Amino acid sequence: MIIDIHGHYTTEPAALHAFRDKQLAGLADAARRPAASATVADLGISDETLAKSVQPQVKFQKERGGDLTLFSPRAGGMAHHVGTERISQQWSRLCNDLIHRICTLLPENFAGVGQLPQFPGVSPKNCIAELERVVNELGFVGVNLNPDPSGGMWTDPPLIERHWYPIYEKLCELDVPAMIHVSSSCNPNFHHTGAHYINGDTTAFMQLIQGDLFKDFPTLRFVIPHGGGAVPFHWGRYRGLAQDMGRPPLAEHVLGNVFFDTCVYHLPGIELLTKVIPVDNVLFASEMVGAVKGIDPTTGHHYDDTKRYVDQVKGLSEQERYKIFEGNARRVYPRLDKLLKQRKEKR
Repeated sequence: MIIDIHGHYTTEPAALHAFRDKQLAGLADAARRPAASATVADLGISDETLAKSVQPQVKFQKERGGDLTLFSPRAGGMAHHVGTERISQQWSRLCNDLIHRICTLLPENFAGVGQLPQFPGVSPKNCIAELERVVNELGFVGVNLNPDPSGGMWTDPPLIERHWYPIYEKLCELDVPAMIHVSSSCNPNFHHTGAHYINGDTTAFMQLIQGDLFKDFPTLRFVIPHGGGAVPFHWGRYRGLAQDMGRPPLAEHVLGNVFFDTCVYHLPGIELLTKVIPVDNVLFASEMVGAVKGIDPTTGHHYDDTKRYVDQVKGLSEQERYKIFEGNARRVYPRLDKLLKQRKEKR
């Protein structure tokens, strides 16, 4: 089975964008603000429209040999720095409900991952209700956690600070992992997918080196996307920094809890990732119909067709490929493993 752990709903219907426009317009004119009680049903999006909207993802999934995608709201659309905490709560709930409907309509293709209603300067404790809802009521198998709700200004404490502990406690209680994923950037110095995303991945990993978070939360699991940003390329730097700081070797300090995906869009990058990072810490992902949608003129294939790269890596055994494509995802996302076992039993 080929499990893609990193997919976003980037082909949303126009009705969702229209709702968001009303939300933001309401900041300047309260008369234009949508009702606080608005639900996904109020958007008027039919099941047929929803199913049609994700056909680009389904098409690529089939063409590229994939089986299941862990699907979450558009990362850039989370925009936790925009508006107010109330707006973030309403927006997150609607986006999560749409993901749930898609996963219900196409359960063989998608499993849900949630957006949290974060807001700069607000305790992550305020996200617990939505975290519990998406896991316990909607059956989601994971969530995205933004380490920088300020959108490129990094005004919240580092991930190793107690500020974040309430959400970590609940993640451990529910036994779900969090993908560390920033959203759009309001800082013009940082292009959101080309710079801010990679900066976020790299920054999060360095923060984890600097603290002892996993002593307090030994079962907490993070997935750092986009191949870990700069981390694999500079592995020697991070090993050396950890050593200089008196930290244990990285294999002991973080690799029991931190995992990396394969959203790296060229073969040499995937080769480096699988050479530097232990196979047990690498999970297959493509983020298809995401940050990079074009075709590589040197290969004639889409940049984000990452399965092709993994298939071409020499030296990987069949067992190691199984771990990357399926086994690691089922281990890191135990609720996904349970879901797949239940589906198998019903057949």
